[in-house]
Amino acid sequence: MSYFRELPDLDYQSFLPHKNSSKEYVRVKNLFRRVKLLDWLQDKTTLFSKYQIEEGERPDLVAQKLYGSADYDWIVLLTAGIINVRDQWPLSNRDLYVYAENKYTLANLSEIHHYETIEVKDSKGRVILLKGQIVDSNFKITVPYGETYKGIGAYETTSFAPDTTGEINPVIGVTNYEYESKLNEDKRQIYVLREGYLQQFLNDMRVIMNYDRSSQYVDKKLIRTENTRLIGP
Repeated sequence: MSYFRELPDLDYQSFLPHKNSSKEYVRVKNLFRRVKLLDWLQDKTTLFSKYQIEEGERPDLVAQKLYGSADYDWIVLLTAGIINVRDQWPLSNRDLYVYAENKYTLANLSEIHHYETIEVKDSKGRVILLKGQIVDSNFKITVPYGETYKGIGAYETTSFAPDTTGEINPVIGVTNYEYESKLNEDKRQIYVLREGYLQQFLNDMRVIMNYDRSSQYVDKKLIRTENTRLIGP
């Protein structure tokens, strides 16, 4: 990941056992120096476009496809707002199955995780119940008796006729595996920086990464921390 090449350096007091002097420093990358997109920038559709992560795609493969170099995988992650790749990047179908099996055990993959409503429309096509609301298995709604209601989505061909109380039970059970699959699929759509703004993005980031003058300043790419082993006069 070329991101680390963009980070400025930090001279840190050496605690290595084989150092030759108390004045020695170790030069490291300043991992505490990071950038993030301003919140208002994420709404600018001219800068970003939606991208659907394909099955098995990694950040470096997306970067290669969009920007011509796998080294820009960190730009894909940064503009998508992804900090923890392990938790925020979608798993492949195989890895998802292994993850779900480890989490729930094979015997429990088909167990019901929760119940959700399905979208229901009346005979005039008006929506009377939104889908995706988590409810109890016995959740019901009261409707005018004699009317026929159609479930949408998984129950597109199913019609609900109210019982004698004027109630219908438009509920679907979601299994543990279906639940994890839905979470995984939701991660597939991200926002990515348009290629035409790539160089400007890099230029701006490199300016931001520069150090301002301070007591620790050595140059714009290097600062030096205080050496506590040195004793003043």
